[in-house]
Amino acid sequence: MTQVEQLAAFVGRTSYDDISDAVRSQLKIRVLDALGCAIGAVEGEPIQLIRTLIDDFGGAGHCTMIGGGKTSPDRAAFYNSALVRYLDFNDSYLAKGETCHPSDNLGAILAAAEYANQSGREFLTALAVAYQVQCRLSDVAPVRAKGFDHTTQGAYAVTAGVSKALGLDETKTANALAIGGTAFNALRVTRTGALSQWKGLAYPNTAFGCMHATFLAMRGITGPLEVFEGNKGFMDTIAGQFKIDWSQEDLGRVTSTILKRYNAEIHSQSAIEGILEMKRECGFTATEVTRIEIEIFDVAYHIIGGGEEGDKTIVRTKEEADHSLPYLIAVAVLDDRVMPEQYKPDRILSHDVQGLLKKILVRPTEAYSLRFPAEMPCRITVSLSDSRVLIKEKKDYEGFYTNPMRWETVVQKFERLSIPYTEASMRLKIVDAVADMDSIQIAYLVRLLSKVQVP
Repeated sequence: MTQVEQLAAFVGRTSYDDISDAVRSQLKIRVLDALGCAIGAVEGEPIQLIRTLIDDFGGAGHCTMIGGGKTSPDRAAFYNSALVRYLDFNDSYLAKGETCHPSDNLGAILAAAEYANQSGREFLTALAVAYQVQCRLSDVAPVRAKGFDHTTQGAYAVTAGVSKALGLDETKTANALAIGGTAFNALRVTRTGALSQWKGLAYPNTAFGCMHATFLAMRGITGPLEVFEGNKGFMDTIAGQFKIDWSQEDLGRVTSTILKRYNAEIHSQSAIEGILEMKRECGFTATEVTRIEIEIFDVAYHIIGGGEEGDKTIVRTKEEADHSLPYLIAVAVLDDRVMPEQYKPDRILSHDVQGLLKKILVRPTEAYSLRFPAEMPCRITVSLSDSRVLIKEKKDYEGFYTNPMRWETVVQKFERLSIPYTEASMRLKIVDAVADMDSIQIAYLVRLLSKVQVP
């Protein structure tokens, strides 16, 4: 068997009964978290543009779009995945050389499960498969340093989950994985330098393409089964040699993924929590700040601190703002929160936040880098105009897997994000449907999501 056939065998043998009660609980938490992010994004500019594109092109109305309307499965996967991703508020997984967002897979798996008229149990199983595949490939086959985006491993994850949701046999699943894995090797430039709206659409595009690839395989189209180990395959050209014994894998990796407490890039979470705690404890104001120094692990420095992926003091757009640690710390000091409203254009360009972010210095330290990803360590030093120097050190935050977010907290986050677009009774029904996912049909959940109010 080739490695992709071994992966397909793993996908085929998994079942709902393989998922422990603890893992089921964590899956439901992440489903509700992702749906809150999706509902909260319905007014996003690129989201509206995508909807006009889908309305123009049409497509057989097999699958539901959050906020109403139906379209083809691949376009529903693209649209709903874009909703989950746009706010940059959904979950993450941290490997030593890679960071990914496993709930990026939800939109495609939701469409596949609806198309196949699956139960909530089958949906959860398919989602757990996607989480496992993406996280394990991130562990052993990171591609960021080679110049490729994490959506590269995501092509295998979303295809695995969609294949499971559609109920494909192992042969068709292997061909779907081979096609998707060959076709979608994306460049990391998506997340370096001047960031564009593609930052939030790269994974939805992978979901769109891999959904299409999976339907091709379902109808008998074959793909290169040596996609991993073959001549000029994934190992040869991108990742280098690695091995996963898929016969020994379970569905528990979701418990190592982490949720965002703040609407900001994942590596910023402990620093944001730290600066907000310092404000509450010490009572300083933004006008008193003369300098803020943040010592942090190297991955955070390079992605959001001004390292190899570009200057983070130049902030003009939402995409640049949510990936700039100086901006995030500055707006947290000024507004006492980092939520979607902190990314409105006039807030981003305000003189107070633009001035304060230039007083923030970020640098990596070897000691913190060695502690990542088991911890998310940082040290914040705030110098004030009255000569006080305040210092705080953090190793995690509420939402990290060592300090997990409770169901009740995720319900509160869901409520906050979805209130403008839903009635109270509808929010309660969605929360209850996710909590009772084991006993519902996925058609019931998507009917509820279709009633989200798009302005």
